[in-house]
Amino acid sequence: MSLTFTPELEPRTWTWRGWRINYVQKGESGPCLLLVHGFGASTDHWRKNIEQLSDKYRVWAIDMLGFGRSQKPRQIYTGELWRDQFKEFCQQVVQEPVFIAGNSLGGYAALCFAVDYPDWVRGLILINCAGSFSETSQAAQSVWQGQLNSMRQQFLRLPLVIEVSSFMLFSYMRQRSMIRKILLQVYKDPTAVSDRLVEEIYLPSCDQGALGVFAAVFKSPPGRKLDQLLQALHQPLLLIWGTADPWITLTKAEKFRACYPAAKLALIDAGHCPHDERPIEVNTAIDRWVGEQMSLIKSLKEV
Repeated sequence: MSLTFTPELEPRTWTWRGWRINYVQKGESGPCLLLVHGFGASTDHWRKNIEQLSDKYRVWAIDMLGFGRSQKPRQIYTGELWRDQFKEFCQQVVQEPVFIAGNSLGGYAALCFAVDYPDWVRGLILINCAGSFSETSQAAQSVWQGQLNSMRQQFLRLPLVIEVSSFMLFSYMRQRSMIRKILLQVYKDPTAVSDRLVEEIYLPSCDQGALGVFAAVFKSPPGRKLDQLLQALHQPLLLIWGTADPWITLTKAEKFRACYPAAKLALIDAGHCPHDERPIEVNTAIDRWVGEQMSLIKSLKEV
């Protein structure tokens, strides 16, 4: 089976709460599928998936506020903010419920969306999903250790410290050489780390407000734990996991299964972004699972 890369899809603009949001769309028939990128990425990260999936689905890929070609306002960025973005996008643009697939940070935001707005989600696909689980046990801390940690957190949140440290770190991390180095650490197949991929991540970092988004990571509240979200989830769940991911390992996928036993798990011989590294395998897993869900929906309607 050969892979046809999607041609350059024309960026489209949707205005959400006064902010400019970028998205792309392809496909004229079939169930609706919404694709959400991870931290630092964009709709471009789905370019290997959209062409094939759009043969059977109406596919949208969206840049989360603060990323890609979307506007980058000074804002506290949380899963709930992006959750609301997805919901209003579905209401105003897609105009019907979707199957939503999210990678890494986008997966966490998609999970928040599925939990809080279930009527808009037919099924959830998490690809090496970010977020943390509640700790079942915690090592005892002395009084001084707790105070020291509290002081350190308060210091890191001081505006001047945040601005200076964030600027230095952002300037360092946004270099093309560093982007390539990080990608090579989290991709199993080094040939997938192309000049084009590096450029797709580098260019949005040059936008006005990009530094502010980066700094906002230090200010954002931690958000709900994954196990809390999974306890409230009632939609079908597919987990797609790159087994060679050094950041979000297979152990985490197993925790997802423990919290949500009904989830299906597809293992991919790839790193943190299997949809980009092994697109045919990921596209096939998505197509097979969505097909199963649509068959179930049809059979329930016939009963």
